[in-house]
Amino acid sequence: MDVSEPASISYGIASRYALAVFEIARENGELSELDASIAKLAEALDVSADLRDVIASPILSRAEQEKAISAVAAGLELMPSVQNTLALMAQNRRLFTLPQFVQRSNELIAEENGEVTADVISATKLTAAQSKKLSATLAETVGKTVKLNTTVDESLIGGLVVKVGSRMVDTSIRTKLNALQNVMKEVG
Repeated sequence: MDVSEPASISYGIASRYALAVFEIARENGELSELDASIAKLAEALDVSADLRDVIASPILSRAEQEKAISAVAAGLELMPSVQNTLALMAQNRRLFTLPQFVQRSNELIAEENGEVTADVISATKLTAAQSKKLSATLAETVGKTVKLNTTVDESLIGGLVVKVGSRMVDTSIRTKLNALQNVMKEVG
């Protein structure tokens, strides 16, 4: 079995929900509201282990999941179409695809706005100035507005790993040390 298969299935399921919400928002001229709602939802998923537990729980009934996600959506003041979609996802036992829903929604919004997203992994948190400079440099290279999705991985020691579309640039010290270690093994 291909390891990526479950992730691909989840992404496919989430894509249908994301596309439906995106189309509704575009028709109603509410893309900025959709973007804000998706950002709030992404942040909630990122910071709340309880929310992640609720969406992944096989023990909670559909009604319990729907009640929980509806309360979260109302508390975050998400736009109505997103709230309704989350309730529908709970009814259909599809809340486990919420991270992929957020990812696909962000991709659709970025595509509509002529943006690309760059995944950036750094050894330490980037400052606002560093993020701005990196985004500007990438924008010159790609020819589109670049939105950064940053994460921190201290095991990099220093440097960055930047992925834009299918291109990846790894300037991390960890990778350079690994390459040096391989060269040393070949020599002796």
